[in-house]
Amino acid sequence: MSSAPPASDRRADPATAQPGRGRKPPAAFWVALGRYARVAPASIVLALVVIATSIVTATMWSPATESGTALVWAAGVTTTVQGGFWWTPLTALFVPENAVQLIVTVILALTLMAVAERLLGTLRASIAFVATGVLGITIGVIGQWAAASVGELLASATEYDFTLDPTIGIVGALITASAFASALWRRRIRLLTFATVLAFVLYNGDQNNVYRLFAALLGLALGAILRGGRIQRIRRSSHGETRNLVAAIVAITALGPLVALLPPGGLGPFSFIASLFQHQQVDTASVLQQCDQVYTSNCRLELAVVSVQGLGPLLLTLLPLVLLLVTAIGLRRGRHFALILGIVVNAGMMVLPFTALPDGDLRIDVDGIDALAPAIEALAWLLAVVVVPLASIVLLLLTRRQFQIRAPREAVVRFTLLAVSSFVLLAVAYLIAALASLVEFVPDATIGDVFVSTVRRFVPSGFESVLGQVIVPTTPIVIVLYQWVGPVFWLIFVLATLRLYRATSTGRTVGDELHFRELLRAGGGGTLGFMGTWPGNVYWFSEENDAAVAYRVINGIAITLSDPVCRPDRAERTIIEFIGFCDANGWTPVFYSVHGEYLPVFDSLGWQSVSVGEETLMHPQTFDMQGKPWQKVRQAHNRGLKEGITTVWSTWDDLPPLYQTQIAAISEQWVAEKELPEMGFTLGGMAELKDPDVQLYLAFDPSGALQAVTSWMPSWRDGRVVAYTIDFMRRADGSIPGIMEFIIASAALRMREEGVEVLSLSGAPLASKPLAPGEEPGEPDTMDRLLGFLAKTLEPAYGFASLFKFKSKFNPTYETIYMTYADPLALPAIGSAIGKAYLPDANAREYVALARTLLR
Repeated sequence: MSSAPPASDRRADPATAQPGRGRKPPAAFWVALGRYARVAPASIVLALVVIATSIVTATMWSPATESGTALVWAAGVTTTVQGGFWWTPLTALFVPENAVQLIVTVILALTLMAVAERLLGTLRASIAFVATGVLGITIGVIGQWAAASVGELLASATEYDFTLDPTIGIVGALITASAFASALWRRRIRLLTFATVLAFVLYNGDQNNVYRLFAALLGLALGAILRGGRIQRIRRSSHGETRNLVAAIVAITALGPLVALLPPGGLGPFSFIASLFQHQQVDTASVLQQCDQVYTSNCRLELAVVSVQGLGPLLLTLLPLVLLLVTAIGLRRGRHFALILGIVVNAGMMVLPFTALPDGDLRIDVDGIDALAPAIEALAWLLAVVVVPLASIVLLLLTRRQFQIRAPREAVVRFTLLAVSSFVLLAVAYLIAALASLVEFVPDATIGDVFVSTVRRFVPSGFESVLGQVIVPTTPIVIVLYQWVGPVFWLIFVLATLRLYRATSTGRTVGDELHFRELLRAGGGGTLGFMGTWPGNVYWFSEENDAAVAYRVINGIAITLSDPVCRPDRAERTIIEFIGFCDANGWTPVFYSVHGEYLPVFDSLGWQSVSVGEETLMHPQTFDMQGKPWQKVRQAHNRGLKEGITTVWSTWDDLPPLYQTQIAAISEQWVAEKELPEMGFTLGGMAELKDPDVQLYLAFDPSGALQAVTSWMPSWRDGRVVAYTIDFMRRADGSIPGIMEFIIASAALRMREEGVEVLSLSGAPLASKPLAPGEEPGEPDTMDRLLGFLAKTLEPAYGFASLFKFKSKFNPTYETIYMTYADPLALPAIGSAIGKAYLPDANAREYVALARTLLR
């Protein structure tokens, strides 16, 4: 694409910019709010009702109490069953328990409930909210009453609790609505919602969470009923979607133990494991003094508690959870190392509970009940905490083929050297300091104890009961090393792992580029296809080597450039195969600057598309500059002829050194006059015009001084050039007015003689073609409004609109170029990657200059 507005090569005058540019006018906010209100009226009403009831019942200021709000509005065994307050399963859906739940409910009502309302409609969403909420609470209360009647421990402990929770109905409505979502979103909504709900049930155990699970299950049934009882076929997930879902599930399981720490906590069957991430507090000084004088049987336990006091040991205690989150990040990218890490960490999580019970007893303390659990129930609770990590391991093994992206050997070597050297240096530092202060430990330490203590420094506290005698230092330097060598090592390990995830082999070889050019010459790639030869692109080839796609990977986004390079009848298969290739490598594919003829392929895949510019096309075989529409171009061309302007058509290598020097001087002058970073990606520069397949068209005045230079990229069909696309345009300071119109018109006349079919003036980014007579503009969507905002914002800096206006002088036909993508949630990452593609080498000063220009 052309790199700057011709004729003037100057940015648009900031004085002409509209005041307040870049700020969203208040009217737009009210329009957006009105649109939201039309789509989700029930969600807004629900939020307002919950706010109103929190004021009436005073739960906005203080929690509900059994003597007040709870007895009248809340559901539970004591109110619904024993008290006979039959209405409470309904009223519990409209009254929040406290201020925190009020805030959460309002947020979920305006987001998740609004999603359900958009999918179901207002009436059905309201019915789903009430039906799943009331039935979920009713079934839960009756089940809780029945279980407590036979003495079940958990039900007995929560028998006198009450429930006020509108989110129960919101979850039920959301799961109901998922039946009407697309296959992609149906799978996402259900898996992530159920994973989250189950995490709260298993780790927190509050009866509200159990009722929420019942509501979600009822939502599945209600959704099937509303769809006419049709069973929805389970669709196969793509590699990328499978990775996303597995990663999300692993992340949720990592957060499960933290959920158990939330109030009321300690009630779920898996909540025991949360105690492994809690720290008891003791008086360190008194323990050290007492155990230094007389080492009693309690000292081992008390010293173990002292050994994990402080921020460093606390961070080390959370290590398994952090590593699981790091695992989830890698799984999302399809990394094989993340698969191994996830299996190892979950295996450790399975062992952790059994290493943390030195006295062999399990104490359960819920709602005032403090007793050693019976042997069978204790064993059941211990086995329960093994279920989640075991299930995670099984899930990872079943989906292991989705995580086969391995880092290059050199990256693995760097990672290994960094991890091993960090461990050795930190361990040796502590070991030397500890041995030098051997007599300053409590209790008295041996050399063997110090070596065991060195290992302890890198292990979460839950595993320490199996690692022998606990010794605690008393000297300041050793205490610092004692507490921090472990966290520092694992921080290095985590950062190195994240870096390893980014290591990918995407090299470009000379052979690849030659084969890509061969396919271009055979045909394919469109008028912008030659840009695929530019530096920064790498190539994917089909197994038959008869199709190719040029792309670049930035932050996990694989951005293609122009149309696929293949025969027209192979285009659909090429696109699908390339998507599969990206999927296998953990990249998000984005097709950029593709033409409209390929949109049906993407539509069939369920992808979305958005216009990113307009390509302006001329047709040399019908070009004649006759009539009033051509008056300005005709005048510029005639003026150039009268003033003796001559032209040269050549490649860079065939130009005399004098001409090459003049071109370089014009380009350098143009760049030097701009504070702004020079753009790349679809905008070529000096390096690109030197390609031997690129033609240059130069204009000289009678004295031999270079007036203007343009470069033209070829497009072939069966080895013959059928089109040229302009890229590089520069004019000399002091050149005659209209020199760019002259050189383009002259090029069109030359191409007419050579039988060239299409002359492309390239694409104008963020432009929209003029409406045809009588054509009405369509209703802009969110993406259209965003692109319009970007176009206005960037205009003072890069003059895209000025460039488009200049090209309109040549009465071109317009062809929209598109960006297509699969997942709207990836748009922020896609936008960031495309921005980096256009400005890969911009420095801080240039970014400051760009910001200054945009804010004028």
